[in-house]
Amino acid sequence: MSEPALQFLNVGDPVATTSAARRMAYWDWPAEATDSAHVVICVHGLSRQGRDFDALARQLQHRCRVIAVDVAGRGHSDWLADPMGYQVPTYAADLAALIIHLRSVQPALAIDWVGTSMGGLIGMALAAVPALGLRRLVLNDVGPVLQWEALQRIGTYLGHNPSFDSEQSACDYLASISTGFGPHTPEQWRALSRPLLREREGRWWLHYDPAIAVPLRAMLAAEPQAAQQSVRDGEARLWGLFDRITAPTLLLRGAESDLLTTQTAERMAERGPRARCVSFSGVGHAPTLIAADQRAAVSDFLLAD
Repeated sequence: MSEPALQFLNVGDPVATTSAARRMAYWDWPAEATDSAHVVICVHGLSRQGRDFDALARQLQHRCRVIAVDVAGRGHSDWLADPMGYQVPTYAADLAALIIHLRSVQPALAIDWVGTSMGGLIGMALAAVPALGLRRLVLNDVGPVLQWEALQRIGTYLGHNPSFDSEQSACDYLASISTGFGPHTPEQWRALSRPLLREREGRWWLHYDPAIAVPLRAMLAAEPQAAQQSVRDGEARLWGLFDRITAPTLLLRGAESDLLTTQTAERMAERGPRARCVSFSGVGHAPTLIAADQRAAVSDFLLAD
């Protein structure tokens, strides 16, 4: 089974302040089937990185190529000069550039999308653009309505820049803020945590730009009335995107998720692409796609004729 190669794509507009020319990193898992014209793009959540999808990629690569992206400011991708650029429009533009690049090499390529949380929001934005031609869409524990309490919870740790005296201490910290992922073995926690860490001068640090938290903190710090209006406006835009999606859509949900409610999932099954929802018990926000039943739900959906 082949391991992934770290690749880079030049993205951004050198004229724009928030998206100056920079590199976006992605992990490229080659398909074992050499004639494959099928690629699955996997995009992580707000504070994560592309190696989150290792287990899923290993399951899929016997049939298709898998590309797992480090979104701007995370992992091996460059940081933004203006932290207010750390928002979905910037990420969507970067990923659209990746899709265009892939099709320039292989025009007939079938492209599917797996997006966890923030990665799902990016996928919704791109799937709503017919010219990009996403074939199938997997939204992992995210929808057009984001619960305010969940955003506040994320705001309690996002962007902090702690350091640790050992790798194990850092892994323990990451596990403590990720209880919504559900039960995992110590080996699985280590596999999820190790790519998020970098050692420097004898200490272990999180491997992302702490400034990714700036837009979220600005929203949380707004006056209540302004914040509520911002949330309503955002939900209206997201429903507008969702309703324009025509690609078959699979919605995954942690049964105990505090970000995606049962009510929102039910609405997503009734409008737009009429997503088929699969729920996982004992999991909150968000399924990690490591457990066998979670991986099977995705692979069965993407690899079905």
